[in-house]
Amino acid sequence: MPNIPVNPASLPAPRGYSHGTLSGDTLYLGGQTALDADMEIVPGGIVEQFRQAFANVLATLREAGGVPEDLVSITIYLTDIPDYQAHGREIGEVWRELAGPVYPAMAGIGCTALWQPEAMIEILGVARIPSSRLVQPR
Repeated sequence: MPNIPVNPASLPAPRGYSHGTLSGDTLYLGGQTALDADMEIVPGGIVEQFRQAFANVLATLREAGGVPEDLVSITIYLTDIPDYQAHGREIGEVWRELAGPVYPAMAGIGCTALWQPEAMIEILGVARIPSSRLVQPR
């Protein structure tokens, strides 16, 4: 079975990458920063950037028929770990608002910079979607 790119129309059109790659029932979710539909990083700090980046990940997941419960692993790259930790309660509230009480395996990794200079966070993940809900993107 060939790998299938997953690129929701609600996200900026990718150039040279895919928002996700479906391989069988496994969806590899490409790294998402806090880019909005206008290709701008949302303002307002780490909580707002987490909200947008995670919403972008979930948009790709849903495009393939997935739901948050299908998430197996999430990796979060951060340019300022102490800032993320200081806002952990608010970020947790955003997580529960968007995904409910679903907590896959996670890692938080500090880095010096991300692709867009104003980005503070990038989220990527892996999901396994049951065949009963799997949608083969066009």
